[in-house]
Order: sequence, then structure tokens, then C-alpha cells
Amino acid sequence: MRLLERMRKEWFMIGIVLAIAGAKLEPSIGVNGGPLMPEITVSYIAVATIFFNSGLSLNTEELTSALVHIKLHLFIQIFTLAFFPAAIWLLLQILSITPINEWLLKGLQTVGCMPPPVSSAVILTKAVGGNEAAAIFNSAFGSFLGIVVTPLLLLLFLHSSSSVPFTSIFSQLFMTVVVPLIIGQIVQRYIKDWLERKKPPFGAVSSSVLLMIIYTTFCDTFSNPNIDLDRFSLILILFIICSIQLSFMLLTFIFSTRNNSGFTPADTVAVMFCSTHKSLTLGSEVDEANSIRKEVVFPQRCIYVQCCTYKQF
Repeated sequence: MRLLERMRKEWFMIGIVLAIAGAKLEPSIGVNGGPLMPEITVSYIAVATIFFNSGLSLNTEELTSALVHIKLHLFIQIFTLAFFPAAIWLLLQILSITPINEWLLKGLQTVGCMPPPVSSAVILTKAVGGNEAAAIFNSAFGSFLGIVVTPLLLLLFLHSSSSVPFTSIFSQLFMTVVVPLIIGQIVQRYIKDWLERKKPPFGAVSSSVLLMIIYTTFCDTFSNPNIDLDRFSLILILFIICSIQLSFMLLTFIFSTRNNSGFTPADTVAVMFCSTHKSLTLGSEVDEANSIRKEVVFPQRCIYVQCCTYKQF
């Protein structure tokens, strides 16, 4: 009985394990062009569902309050798009003298230059009672900002010129993030009484959608069997990424919980998830557009390996 109760409580973690195992067993189902058609169901429908769900569950006052929390936004964006890539660059100066595969190191720097994730930071913040409205704003704003900042960071740290399909990414973000959020807020006004009576499981819905995103992401990873990487480099880089993730989360926790920080515990949760996670979306767009020139080509599989460890969905 206790085991069943524990499983119900930890269903999301169990779901992650099952999603990854399922992707390993049959990756062809969730790859682009496969039966699930993730290029549509995930890139558009799943992300739109998450933000519609957030718009439906959040009070307008919460969103308005989050918009004017300038100090919180500055902390998250500066940490994500300035401190994070700079710290990774310093670390790579040390790792460059090791026998780790150089493309993995370049992929690590590439991931470090990416903006925050669009959906996972919102869902994880909501799941543990954090400031969901702040997570929504910073995920969306950081993604839009990344369209311009990420290519500049790649040029600065990797000396590789790049061009991002600005129009397509901007329109996709606007249609899957901003529009569903606004529609959710509008619908909420008409069914507010019903929502208060029924209390739908918004968190469970968003978490279930995230499991689908995780599944399709790992399907893409496992569908590339010819990964020309030695086991030593792969294992070591995974250990390094996990160490970076934990270290940066601890660092953001320390800074955001100081007496003079001005952040609430809910703000701290949003800071920890939004500041330390990275998005795969822009990295994939860059790869597909061949925006990193031939002299510094980054195999997409390297980006996938590292992004999956960073929970970038």
C-alpha cells in the first residue's frame, strides 16, 4: 500500500524513466516525420497547451505583478545569457587540455549560449509551488532575447559566424507562447466560477505534456546510433554537465535567498529553474539552418547529448 502511494506521489519521475526507456526501445515512433509527428504535436500543440493551461490557471493579477518584477528578470537573464556562457568558457579553457572529445566541448559551449527553455522551467516551477508567472515571463522573454543574443555569444566565444531564422522562430514563439497564454486568460474570465468549483489538475496536465516532449526528444537522440564518440569522453562530459547543473542551481539558490535579495521563496524556485536550464529549440534551428559555418561545424548529436542532461524541453 505504501509502495502504491509512493508511486502515485512520484508518478512524474517514474514517467520520465518510462519515457526514456520507451524512446530507447523504439525511437522511430517519436522522431521527426514519425507517427507522433513531433514537428507539429510537440513544437506547436504541446507547447501551446502548456501556456494555454498556465493562462487558464493563473490570475491576471499574478501575471501583472510578475511583469513589473524587474530585479528578478534582470537576475535570471544576466545569469542565463551572460554569466552562464562566460563560466562555461572559463571551464573549457581547463578542459581543453584533457583528452575529452573537442566536439563535445564545443557542443557544451554552444549549449551554454542557448536561452532558457520555453516549457520545462514553467512546468517544474509550477510543480513545486514556485512563481509560475515569473517563470512564464522569463522563459518567453529569454527565448525572444536569445534569437539576437545567442548568435552574438557564439561569435564571441567560438568565433563562428551564425545566422538564425529570426522570422520563423519569432512567429513560432509568438503563436505557441504568447497567443495561447492570452487565450487562456480570456477563457478564464468566462469559466472562472467553474474552475474554482472543479479545480482541474492543471499541474498534472502540464507534466503529462512535458513527458511527451521528453519522450520525443530522447527518440531523436536514440535514433542517431552512429555517434562517433569514445565512451570515456561521453561519460566524463555527462558527469561534468551534472556537476555544472548542481553547482549553478546551488549558486542561484545562495544568491536569491540572501537577506537583501528581495526575492520570496517562490521567486527562488523560478530563479533556480529558469537560470540554469537551457533550450534545445534554438540550437536545433541553428543546426537545421546551417548557420554555423563549415569550419566550425557542431554535430547536432553533441548538442542533443548535452541538452538532454540539462532538461532543455
